[in-house]
Amino acid sequence: MSGITLADWLRAQDDTALVALLRARPDLATPPPADMSVLATRVGTRASIARACEDLDTFTLAVLEGLVVAGADSTPVALATLAALLGPDVKPKPLRQALTRLRSLALLWGDDEAMSVPPVTREAFGSYPAGLGRSTGQTYDLSGITEGEQRVLQKLAAGPPIGDTKDASRVVPLEKAETPVQRLLARGLLLRRDPGTVELPREIALQLRGTRPLGPVQVAEPKPRTGAVRQENVDATGGGEALELVRHAEKLIAGWSAEPPPVLRTGGLGVRELRKAAKDLGVDEQRAALLIELVVGADLVANTEAAEPEWVPTTKADVWLAATAEVRWATLAHAWLELPRLPALIGRRDEKDRLFNPLADEIRRAQAPRDRRWVLDTIAALPAGTAIGGAAELAGLLAWRAPRRGGRQRDELVRWTVEEGTAVGVLALGAVTTAGRALLDDGAGNAAKALADALPDPLDHVLVQADLTVVAPGRLEPELADEMALVADVESAGSATVYRISEGTVRRALDSGRTADELHELFKLRSRTPVPQSLTYLIDDAARRHGRLRGGAAGSFLRCDDPVLVSEVLAHPEATRLELRRIAPTVVVSPLPLAEVLDGLRSAGFAPAAEGPDGQVLDLRPGGRRTTPRQRSARKPAAPAVPADERLGEFVRLVRAGDRAAATPRGERVSVPGHLGAGPSATLSLLQEAARARRSVLVGFVDSHGTAAQRVIEPHIVGGGVLEGYDHSYGEVLRFPLHRITSAALVDEA
Repeated sequence: MSGITLADWLRAQDDTALVALLRARPDLATPPPADMSVLATRVGTRASIARACEDLDTFTLAVLEGLVVAGADSTPVALATLAALLGPDVKPKPLRQALTRLRSLALLWGDDEAMSVPPVTREAFGSYPAGLGRSTGQTYDLSGITEGEQRVLQKLAAGPPIGDTKDASRVVPLEKAETPVQRLLARGLLLRRDPGTVELPREIALQLRGTRPLGPVQVAEPKPRTGAVRQENVDATGGGEALELVRHAEKLIAGWSAEPPPVLRTGGLGVRELRKAAKDLGVDEQRAALLIELVVGADLVANTEAAEPEWVPTTKADVWLAATAEVRWATLAHAWLELPRLPALIGRRDEKDRLFNPLADEIRRAQAPRDRRWVLDTIAALPAGTAIGGAAELAGLLAWRAPRRGGRQRDELVRWTVEEGTAVGVLALGAVTTAGRALLDDGAGNAAKALADALPDPLDHVLVQADLTVVAPGRLEPELADEMALVADVESAGSATVYRISEGTVRRALDSGRTADELHELFKLRSRTPVPQSLTYLIDDAARRHGRLRGGAAGSFLRCDDPVLVSEVLAHPEATRLELRRIAPTVVVSPLPLAEVLDGLRSAGFAPAAEGPDGQVLDLRPGGRRTTPRQRSARKPAAPAVPADERLGEFVRLVRAGDRAAATPRGERVSVPGHLGAGPSATLSLLQEAARARRSVLVGFVDSHGTAAQRVIEPHIVGGGVLEGYDHSYGEVLRFPLHRITSAALVDEA
């Protein structure tokens, strides 16, 4: 039985098939191959085959493994031989579909009577493809073996075909053999590899496996358990998680603006700082770790890289904080989708018992974005109104579809992606949200719009309770949300947010410049419930005490219309620490900054206010520290990028042109030892002579990618550092820089 070479088989494929091959295996096109022989060589490289096998499902891999067992890596095999190896459970239709898939990836070539695979394909299946040992070419008689010997043979036949045993230390005659292994060795039914290892010949394993030589073959993918769910419920649940994610991120940025945590000497964030962040946010450490990774991944927080580096919000954080909630969510969700890291590893330990810290290099995984999208796309492909039964169900499905992807942590990666996707709001109730689907399909911009459409309209009112709590029964309008965040603290969040008003929060609003009348008006207009009298009294009492002391920069000064109050301040022990000094009956100065003086007086029980040059109240709340955003270099892709089909079509034209040039008969040849201008002018003369005589020339050159190629050119113009001529392979006039030409030969005329 004979077969064609891979290069010849590739030449026989049409351009559409070759473009599909380069699209499915983009590493083959980097750099563009010079001709079909180069392409065939790349197809058969170990790394390229291993990468292509990552996208094969369990059954297609079994078919490829069957081809290796049949010896298609050295001698072409027939379809009937392969079918016999796969067994009666494999029907013709799925088998042909698998063979078509393998041919489309150039992992298989030839017709059904002479199928071949690249020689290094055998290495993709380890030392024992299908769990079978080496072939001896012999026929074995298994009659007369004992039950113990049968058990040994059956165990090794199931794979792997080698076993460790002390009985292989030496081979004894059959009459002196005492154990099943010794008797099998004596009869030649086991092979002795070394004093501690035996191997079962392939022929015996195939005989014991009977009608299923490759063992059980799982032809169809498993059907995961699913459930029905309404998309409206999915979007509502996911929208709540999205808003909660944004709220926590805002709080984290605010906290780190005031108190940036230090960067560990080895990079990352310390355990103590993680615990503090979790406590401040009111979440568990795993959720806090995910939030930290997201704000850094979105470039809202960065390492200052100073002498004593800290994690500080960037100037991008201010733009982000000014955006709408849905835009803020889309930024974080997109950062998660493209995050080349595994936040779920944080808090675990590696094989050397070293702890994985947030933001540390040890949790970087280049394949993480690809694997994350793989899981999400699988859930998104379910019919509308269908939710996956659980992460374990999904892991089983993906394990069949791509058993070589994900490595040892594949099943955990699926579970982590589902958990993180739910926390981010891309998933909810086991299904993809509308906003999550938009994120997967179109990016952050459309995702923000989808979330805005899915969320209920923002509310313009709140419900003030008699116990000084305020209930927001849904998402508030941005202006009202800002006002409530100023005058009250969040007590609990969820579908309804509960705020708590206290003297301190009212004072905070007054410090920012709000007046008592403005606060009364706020609750009067925005509350759907009657404003309790206790809230009115609280605001009036705080306003009456607020601002009686006025501070300015002198370092700082205090003024008050009541000399008795000034005396009371000076009599307090805090006045000594603040270095207060009376310069008039109603004026006190201090060399300390105004903010420090006011904070000290507030801690002593007074209620001073900051004053500007015009006498109006100033908001001295710190704006928080900021650092410049990172100039992040483009992330190195985990796999070669796939060019557009137009570009791939151009690559195919290049390959075919190189093939035609290689087959062109050559006459007089001139090689260029160096730069044309620095060496002999023979090549230039040959090209000029060919232009005058209208002779075609086989030109060797190096293209802009550094790839050597050849073209059959009919020169029109030679000069000015350029060869311009008709390219017979392309059917058009092209220009070639003379300094890139490495050789030239006249084409023999027929």
